[in-house]
Amino acid sequence: MGDITNVTTGEARLSYVHLFKPYAQQPGQEEKFSCTVLVPKSDTATKARIDAAIEAAKQKGISGKWNGVCPPIVPDPVWDGDGARPSDGMPFGTECKGHWVFTASAKADYPPEVVDANMNPIINQSEIYSGVYAVVNVEFYPYAFGGKKGIGCGLGPVKKVRDGEALAGSAPTAAQAFGAPQPAAAAPGMTPPWNPNPTAAAPGMTPPWNPNPAGGNINPITGQPM
Repeated sequence: MGDITNVTTGEARLSYVHLFKPYAQQPGQEEKFSCTVLVPKSDTATKARIDAAIEAAKQKGISGKWNGVCPPIVPDPVWDGDGARPSDGMPFGTECKGHWVFTASAKADYPPEVVDANMNPIINQSEIYSGVYAVVNVEFYPYAFGGKKGIGCGLGPVKKVRDGEALAGSAPTAAQAFGAPQPAAAAPGMTPPWNPNPTAAAPGMTPPWNPNPAGGNINPITGQPM
């Protein structure tokens, strides 16, 4: 059995996605791979695994980085999407409603694996965007840094499950922007196969056809009037 601090979510929605190139929110900050994970509150199994992982990470902190003492207040790395953002007290975006929200990150030296539903590596970066649905592997761990102690969340492999509506601030794919390509229409009165080349008959089409508006049919082999 794997470490209890390691959790693979159920289907979740991704936001603020930076999985292919490390990113820093503020100039001078360390650049990291990261994404915000939105776990629906209906997925009680994933939330239970996350809660257990956080408690296990606290115990690791007590026996390790925290020198035998648990801080009186350990900031929870998972936030209520129906509440307020811890950074500024403003409400979360509408996409967070009805979800648990947390951010996972990895150092620039450790890019996460990003695969599709068939476990094939995703090469086309436009397939991963804010709003996509995925299963995410994360690791909760204790930290003590700059006088602060708490529980962090490390980012592991990400598996795309399905497309979703792109969230504000993310570029949609061409298919999302323009829709699926439509087949070309036949000319009035003509049924497929029709002839896009005016100098020759389409397969299965027999004369008379009249690609010569000046009058007269054209021999498709010689190109001369018939």
